[in-house]
Amino acid sequence: MTGEVSQFTIRLGSLILYTGSLLLLYLTSTHLFNTKAARLTLASATIIPIFQIGFGVLTLPDSPLIFFWSASLLCAAYEFFTVRAKHLSKKLSTQPNSLYSNTPHPNPHTLNPICGSYRPSYRLALLGILVGLACLGKYHGFVLGLGLLGFCLTSPPHRCALLSPWAWLGLILFIITIFPIWYWNIQHDWISFTFHLSTRFQPEPEVPQQGYNWLNVLVIVLSGIAYLFPTMALPMWWVSLRSLLAQFTGYSKTSKLESRLILWVSLPLILGFTLLAGYHQILPTWPMPGFWGITLLLGQQAQQWQMRSPKGVHEVRSPNGGNFLSSRRWVDRWLKGSAIAVASLLLFVLLHITTGTLQKSGHYALLGGFVSPKDDPSTELIDIQQLRQGFAESPVLSEALQKSSFVFSNGYYISGIVAMAISPLTSTPITCLGEDMRGFMVWFQPEQWLGKDGLYITLERFQELTDSYRAYFQDMQEIGTVPIRRAGAVTEVFHVYWATKMVKPYPS
Repeated sequence: MTGEVSQFTIRLGSLILYTGSLLLLYLTSTHLFNTKAARLTLASATIIPIFQIGFGVLTLPDSPLIFFWSASLLCAAYEFFTVRAKHLSKKLSTQPNSLYSNTPHPNPHTLNPICGSYRPSYRLALLGILVGLACLGKYHGFVLGLGLLGFCLTSPPHRCALLSPWAWLGLILFIITIFPIWYWNIQHDWISFTFHLSTRFQPEPEVPQQGYNWLNVLVIVLSGIAYLFPTMALPMWWVSLRSLLAQFTGYSKTSKLESRLILWVSLPLILGFTLLAGYHQILPTWPMPGFWGITLLLGQQAQQWQMRSPKGVHEVRSPNGGNFLSSRRWVDRWLKGSAIAVASLLLFVLLHITTGTLQKSGHYALLGGFVSPKDDPSTELIDIQQLRQGFAESPVLSEALQKSSFVFSNGYYISGIVAMAISPLTSTPITCLGEDMRGFMVWFQPEQWLGKDGLYITLERFQELTDSYRAYFQDMQEIGTVPIRRAGAVTEVFHVYWATKMVKPYPS
């Protein structure tokens, strides 16, 4: 977009998609519930730190995933819950057996007035495209599709959608949309599917196998609460379980079918990855698209909290208006307090990342610092400008960069960092030679580097791996280093080796 590679420009796409995702989430809540609930949903989603970082700051596949996830949810809301039915629902809410009444409705299925009015439409075909685009972002999109299928199967008025011509057209369009996935996998022995469904979950040969570990499940639940922030995470878990329980009871203060749709596209991902943690380590962002959907229920529940008195009397307003205002102030304090706490925490973390406020031996260390650079995980965020400058200012490294036929590292993420740093300096191809090469395994053929000179770049903590590459080259000699500094202290060192003529392909 800008022609420049920097920490900001590589995140522009994520920032734009995240903003669009918030807008789509707001529109979905407006359609399913009302504008007040939508505002509270938007506020909740904006406050949650893992959403800001995982979907809007870091350059990850989660950004396009959550955008098309939100677009799919909005399309499903308009498809399964028509505007006419929405107005009927509002009219019913003013009757004695309303959604805000303490008296249970005699027939819970009639709480949703669209039960007898649903007719499949062209939106099912559009939904097939949107779910396919979510799958192109990340394979989580397949879980979204299964969730929509589960909703139709468990919602009597919507089962007819599965047999409609529009649904079959949507299936065809879905298959066409994910054409890049299955065509690429056909050409590469289905390596992507086997990796995500099998290979990545296989234990290391030298590591003894263990049974299911419930402690790991508890750890992932607690870490998820921390990433979501406790004041937001605990209400989200509560409203999720409460809405799920309401699906099996005869009474719900909210429309059961709207909640059912949200639960079907959210809980399979949340519970699935949470339980998977007992077998295998998972990343914190994996279940987060599920929590993204739960914010719809949280926003709707927050609106109900605003309409209650402190004593729990379900009334819109007391004669003097005091109860309503008190409840509203409580919700406002909850959201504002959470926002201030999250913003303060993120600001403190950002200050440490940029200036090293907690780092020992730094110019801006707070109280002398608390953690050494080698033990500080924030040093993983490499300043690519410094790395680029180190190559540009060194005549030896600049010449080697121009003379080499290829550049490689021992880790796929290191290759990515190096690629961003040196891309303005050279067009030399960059690859990865290591145990986990990810996409580099298929982007380049090992034989194409035979007889050619390469440039090996690695981090200081991986220097001992250098000897493992000597058998693949005639000679390997270190030609320089590039230190990365923060607040005057060296936090990381890149080592650069000249690898003379590759004699056999890696891996052999």
